[in-house]
Amino acid sequence: MKKICTVVGARPQFIKLAVVSRVLRGEFREVLVHTGQHYDHNMSDVFFEEMNIPKPDYNLGVSGGTHGQMTGQMLMKIEEVLLKEQPDMLLLFGDTNSTLAGALAAVKLHIPVCHVEAGNRLGTLANPEEANRIVTDHVSSLRLACTASGMEFLRREGLESGSFLVGDPMYDAFRYYSERLDGSELSELRDFAGEPLALPERFYYMTCHRQENTDTDEKLDQIFQAMEALDAPAVYPVHPRNRHRAERLVREGGYRHILLCRPVGYQCSISLVNRAEKIVTDSGGLQREAFFAGKPCVTVFDYIVWPETMENGCNRLAKPVKTDILEKLSAPVFFDPSYRPFGDGHSAEKILERIKERLP
Repeated sequence: MKKICTVVGARPQFIKLAVVSRVLRGEFREVLVHTGQHYDHNMSDVFFEEMNIPKPDYNLGVSGGTHGQMTGQMLMKIEEVLLKEQPDMLLLFGDTNSTLAGALAAVKLHIPVCHVEAGNRLGTLANPEEANRIVTDHVSSLRLACTASGMEFLRREGLESGSFLVGDPMYDAFRYYSERLDGSELSELRDFAGEPLALPERFYYMTCHRQENTDTDEKLDQIFQAMEALDAPAVYPVHPRNRHRAERLVREGGYRHILLCRPVGYQCSISLVNRAEKIVTDSGGLQREAFFAGKPCVTVFDYIVWPETMENGCNRLAKPVKTDILEKLSAPVFFDPSYRPFGDGHSAEKILERIKERLP
């Protein structure tokens, strides 16, 4: 049985891993490497527990520091694992520092790289993940795109050979777990003191973690002002590094309709998506999940990450400015049930078939 080494490190990668690993392990021996990029229990361990992801064979414990420090440490430690394990392929997801480090370590050891979620582009290196996407795609021997737009970007960069459209494993996961939720997962909602959070009958779901939106009081406070002005409370699971700023701004602003809580696991999060009135986020994963659920979404970001979600106003970009966010939230939206740009919910099987073709 041939061996595949899979490198993950962040929440969106754990979600994709859950559905891909389930089919991969029937045909290959998988060695799972967790870089530690997301290390908090609610940012990492809870995903492995509730999604029945196999325990990592290696946890590299790399978190914090600058992009260069983090990537460099990961590269060295992943190289050590690859030299020891000698896999037939390295499997990577998305665009994190873990992805870039894995790609660089593998290609220098002449180990074929398979990149899932290939071809995504923002069109600017001002976004630090853009470099990760571009470099990883250009050193990969197998590039698996989620959408037709990803395939088009790969074609423009001369990477059409070895690139295939397989659909989005995030959509696989969303469909699979949404069908199995019964509401009990919402008991996970806790405030920072550990007390249960009472979920209102009507609410908006908000996430905000990007440095661009959370590095100053002014930007995050503008987002809070917009959420406070809505006709229902906003549930906001807060990233650990942003907790103190968020708590202080809510306290100083006297905001009563922003419900801060601890980070939540995947099942609780998609239950919130399915139940929310609308979504406000800066997450590439959550804007897709809002689209999957047929929920209007406003993405507080400067660049279009998933153009497919923008059709018919389903997802709109906004500046971290109160008036812009509220204007975009009130704009008309139309969801076309026949429009399915992220595949048929069976991308994991398509990913497996492409890997089997590459490693007969």
